Amino acid sequence: MQIGSHILKNNLIVAPMAGVTDRPFRQLCKKMGAGLAVSEMVTSNSLLYGSEKTLRRANHEGEVDPISVQIAGSDPQMMAEAARHNVDNGAQIIDINMGCPAKKICNVMAGSALLKDEPLVAQILRAVVNAVDVPVTLKIRTGWDKNNRNAVQIAKMAEDLGVQALAMHGRTRACLYTGDAEYDTIAAVKQAIKIPLIANGDITTPEKAKFVLDYTGADAVMIGRAAQGRPWIFREIEHFIKTGEHLPPPEVTEIRTVMLAHLHDLYDFYGELTGMRMARKHISWYTKGLKDSANFRHNMNTLQTIDLQLAAIDEFFDHLQSRDHRLQYDDSTDDTNSNNLVLKVA
Repeated sequence: MQIGSHILKNNLIVAPMAGVTDRPFRQLCKKMGAGLAVSEMVTSNSLLYGSEKTLRRANHEGEVDPISVQIAGSDPQMMAEAARHNVDNGAQIIDINMGCPAKKICNVMAGSALLKDEPLVAQILRAVVNAVDVPVTLKIRTGWDKNNRNAVQIAKMAEDLGVQALAMHGRTRACLYTGDAEYDTIAAVKQAIKIPLIANGDITTPEKAKFVLDYTGADAVMIGRAAQGRPWIFREIEHFIKTGEHLPPPEVTEIRTVMLAHLHDLYDFYGELTGMRMARKHISWYTKGLKDSANFRHNMNTLQTIDLQLAAIDEFFDHLQSRDHRLQYDDSTDDTNSNNLVLKVA
């Protein structure tokens, strides 16, 4: 997989997710096998460049190359300036967000709302590509709604204007995250362009990743929610694609080690109070489905210090490890919050 001059170690990419793909999470996923991790969305409003949130999102210290930063907005010149600003601060790839379906983004005609206005899409793409000397990539959906699918037209336009890779979530903006991903539309886009295409949507297992690559002809897959609390999914997918065989599931010991290292990175990155609060959702994702974890996760949200948080984690995992349990995956139970994968201890 290659984007501009950047040759990735594989074709597995971490999707940008607001409030999730911060520097600690990106670094962890790369360590666990991802070839690229795209940052959470950064505003194109220059008035916010100095805000704590924007500065934190633009922090790439110690991050493995290449560094991809996603920008969002609807004004071509502001987007161009945002691209220049982020390149000046370490970005090696600029990704343009035209895929976010959130109302607060679409209401200001950014994200996937831009798919309604193809002339404006062209202006933004042209302005950003001309503003920087690093590769520009684009994230889109299949269209605004099921009656207005224009992904093929947008993809061709992007290629013509110099975009060097396209990521595509296989749903319309109106679908949000419901229904099945439209792999036929992704396949149609792949047939229409020569630049690399990255398929996104409902890729939750190694088998599904291989199926999507084979069915759509896409050059890479992008993993989002399935990596939450399960960053080892990247090594699992890579191994399965290469060998057709499954890696053994991680043991409770490794889950504990990976999670604690991740939490300490969050504490260091955000500071004590915010780090403790940010850690809660990750702890919930890591432990969801583990035996006796429901009460543990509920109580975790009541703890107000890092010391109490870590003490509760130690108590929970000491109990699990005293029984010499091993994590297994059970895909027979539907659980939308864990991407149809329930974790259990056998």
